[in-house]
Amino acid sequence: MTKDMTTGSPVKLILLFSIPLLIGNIFQQFYSMVDTIIVGRFIGVDALAAVGSTGSMSFLINGFVVGLTSGLSVLVSQKFGAKDEEGLKKATSSALVLSLIASILITLISVLLARPMLHLMNTPENIMADAYSYIVIIYAGTIATVVYNIISGILRALGDSKTPLYFLIVASILNIVLDIVFIVNFSMGVAGAAWATIISQGVSGILCVVYTYKKYNILRLKREDFKVKRSMYIKHLKIGIPMALQFSITAIGIMIVQGALNVFGSVAIASYTAASKVLQIVMQPAITFGVTMATYCGQNLGAKNYERIKEGVRRCTQISIITSIIAGLILVFGGKFFVGLFIENPDATILAYAQECLNYAAMFFIPLGLIFIYRNALQGMGESLVPMLAGAYELIARAAVAFTLPKFIEYTGICLSDPIAWLSAAIPLGIYYFKKMKTIEKQGL
Repeated sequence: MTKDMTTGSPVKLILLFSIPLLIGNIFQQFYSMVDTIIVGRFIGVDALAAVGSTGSMSFLINGFVVGLTSGLSVLVSQKFGAKDEEGLKKATSSALVLSLIASILITLISVLLARPMLHLMNTPENIMADAYSYIVIIYAGTIATVVYNIISGILRALGDSKTPLYFLIVASILNIVLDIVFIVNFSMGVAGAAWATIISQGVSGILCVVYTYKKYNILRLKREDFKVKRSMYIKHLKIGIPMALQFSITAIGIMIVQGALNVFGSVAIASYTAASKVLQIVMQPAITFGVTMATYCGQNLGAKNYERIKEGVRRCTQISIITSIIAGLILVFGGKFFVGLFIENPDATILAYAQECLNYAAMFFIPLGLIFIYRNALQGMGESLVPMLAGAYELIARAAVAFTLPKFIEYTGICLSDPIAWLSAAIPLGIYYFKKMKTIEKQGL
């Protein structure tokens, strides 16, 4: 069901919206995590390194898709908040058209560039074949990622964070079954893990489409709803493209780090991969609060409830700080346990490498949480340029660290790349958010 976030207690609304979304995000990470666990345990460390070496390449495309579809959902949330049903349908139809076009272009470009990108990132020869086999299948299935993300983004814009969760649970269970069948029973190697992921995402996307059409009358689009003015597409792209580029800029920075990491060999890559998967799990609350703020601020901007925006962001920031401290403690004291899930009987070197990465990340989890809140709040209000520039600062910081520190402190320099990048993005985003709110107060916009 839809949820109007323009009235009622901001804290209650934020938590009620966030909890299903958080569970959904964890499940989404879960089936990615299952790939890694099964690959590491049933195929070996080199196979785990191969899958891990494509992580930044996967994020480059998936991040672009998530950013674009999130941006295309902003206008939908604003129309919903303004109670403009006709405008909502026009915004939805145009978002779907742009998503279809984007999925075709992204698939073609990414598949063609997959192998050159692996060479550019110094992927070791002993894992090159597996890395290519895995990533090219992931790229070829981009349409599945697009379908799920655009439909779930539109539903969240209407305040529904539960429906996407249900189908993610189905996808997660299906992914586990397919992983076991393809890798353990059919011995398909890393390609089996990739196929399991794509098929699972496709199923969740299709189920989401069917359910949405049957249950949401407001989203049953007719032919005339697709007769959209050019200005609507331009509005979408002005928000969606910068948001997509912001994710891609972040991914490019991660690719640079991956290239610097690859020279340390398979053991370091596998250790960093396992640590990264643990990080992805514990940072889900921060990501969740960010998505919540995009919907919350978008709806309240449409309703012109500017004081509610300030109150909601303030409360969400307080909650995020608490969860960031808890996440940091989990990384420091439980890191080795989680790493052991990915690699059977990991040796002391792997555990030490992974734990070092987690320790440094834990110290900077609060600014990481602030990045998601301020960035998504601004994007929900239609501000996309500054979040993209903050992503550029993050890229510059990552690149600077990756190109310099490893020469002096080796693997530790790799571990510091993310924390320094987070800090570099959080500061300008926070400054601009408060400046934006002061401008709104003065002008009464």
